[in-house]
Formats: sequence, structure tokens, C-alpha cells
Amino acid sequence: MNSYTQTERQLLLKVVDDVIKYGVKYRRVMPIDVDVYPAKFTTLGASFVTLELDGQLRGCIGSLLAYRPLILDIACNAFAAAFQDHRFCPITQDECLSLTKHISILGKPELVNFTTEEDLIAKLRPNIDGLVLSDDGYRGTFLPSVWEQLPNPKMFLQHLKMKAGLPADYWSNTIKVERYTTEVIE
Repeated sequence: MNSYTQTERQLLLKVVDDVIKYGVKYRRVMPIDVDVYPAKFTTLGASFVTLELDGQLRGCIGSLLAYRPLILDIACNAFAAAFQDHRFCPITQDECLSLTKHISILGKPELVNFTTEEDLIAKLRPNIDGLVLSDDGYRGTFLPSVWEQLPNPKMFLQHLKMKAGLPADYWSNTIKVERYTTEVIE
């Protein structure tokens, strides 16, 4: 995964900030001219943008797969986290000034091979792995940062199943789990 310099990190955070301010004013995504950004921002990339207000989640939206230029993915996810996360009302002008912004740039997902739930739990890497769990049309993901709230691998997996819409004790032989790492910019 690319490592980002302090200057590049500041530029990405400024884009998130600008997109949210533009969104408050115009209620649409700020136009992004991909060609004016460094090459590493214009390659295909996947990201999540997480917004917090007073230490509490205020929005989090992202992409699991790289399908558009990273800078555009970050801009679109910043707008969606601020204004389209169904768990929250759209960000207001006053909130805009006090938001804490985090960008998670995702590495390529890799399939985790396991035979049982216990085997899967043993293969999880706390504070490193983000996971995508899917089975029978259900799907959910947790970023690696979720380990801070759920440090126990068994609980992490149970909560991920619930996020995907499955019971915490659900298990089947067709569950698919992919892991990914992130570079966090804050």
C-alpha cells in the first residue's frame, strides 16, 4: 500500500473539508478535476471517510473495491458520509466547523481460508484486519479501527455478523470472509 507524506495527507484532508463545506452550501458533491492531483491520487483506489463530532460517530461511508480514482472516491465518500449516511441527519453549517475527519485508504482485499468459526477467529489479526463478511446475500464490513471498540476476535466477528444482518451466533459452510488493511489519515 502507498504511504502518504504529511503534505499528501494534509491535501487529502483538505479535499474532505472542502467537499463538506461545498456540500453544506450547494447540497451536491464538489466537482473534482482529477488531473490536477498527484498521480498516486488518480490511480484507482478504495476509501472510507469517517466523521466524528465530539468523539461520537457522525457519518461513515466508503468503498470496498477500487473502481474510480482515489481522489474522486474520497470526495464522493466524504459527501456521502456528511449528507447521505442513513443513520444521521445531514451535516449542518455549525457542525461542519467541529468535525473530526478520518480517511481510511484500503489495501486490496484477500480471501481468508478457514474450516470452522474457531479457525477463522484464530486467523484474525486484531488492530490490523478490516473484514468483509458475506453469506447468502448478507454482507457487512468493519474497518480495522473497530478493533478499538471490539478487541476480542470472537466479539468482533459476532458484531460483524449482526452488522451484516445475521444473528451473532450464525454460521454456515458458505460464509466468505475477506481481510484488508488500511492506511489511516487524520
